[in-house]
Amino acid sequence: MAASATSLPSPLSLALLLLLLGSMSSLSRAAEVLVGGAANGGAWKIPSSQTADALNSWAESARFRIGDALVFKYDPAQDSVLQVTRAGYLACNVSGPVAQYVNKGGEAKAVLDRSGPFYFISGAPGHCGKGQKLIIVVLSPRRAPAEVSSPAPAPAETEVPAVAPTSGAARLGLKMGWALAAGSLFGVFGLGLF
Repeated sequence: MAASATSLPSPLSLALLLLLLGSMSSLSRAAEVLVGGAANGGAWKIPSSQTADALNSWAESARFRIGDALVFKYDPAQDSVLQVTRAGYLACNVSGPVAQYVNKGGEAKAVLDRSGPFYFISGAPGHCGKGQKLIIVVLSPRRAPAEVSSPAPAPAETEVPAVAPTSGAARLGLKMGWALAAGSLFGVFGLGLF
């Protein structure tokens, strides 16, 4: 009876498999996000007077990642979506937008392709001034909430004068070493840690 030989995958093929799985994992995080949320009906429209800042309040409560796509739902005969600069957002300036999104089937999609702020306004006359505008902040990959941590403090650097290597200094160093060792043993045995 012949024995069958099984071979293990090479380290290179394992590395490629891990790289592929890692890239698929990052792609799976990208999502289509309905602007305003489902609770708002997901409509890109002038907010009511009671909720004038509703779109930005919604955006502040959400987390956006690179690769996510915003979905704006609206009637293309009555509205549009423009991506503008910060100055264009503050002034509701519709001329010279960074991007204008095409409405296909009642919705327009804007892919968030970088970290940082994105500014959107309505292109319909007067709509931006009535609050139909939105700021989205996309998280940087290294600053995602699960990965946020404060850096360890830098070690304090102190300058200690060098001691010349003499026999007296060597004895002092030896005595200090024995004192530290004895103190450590006392701490371990004296406190019942051993």
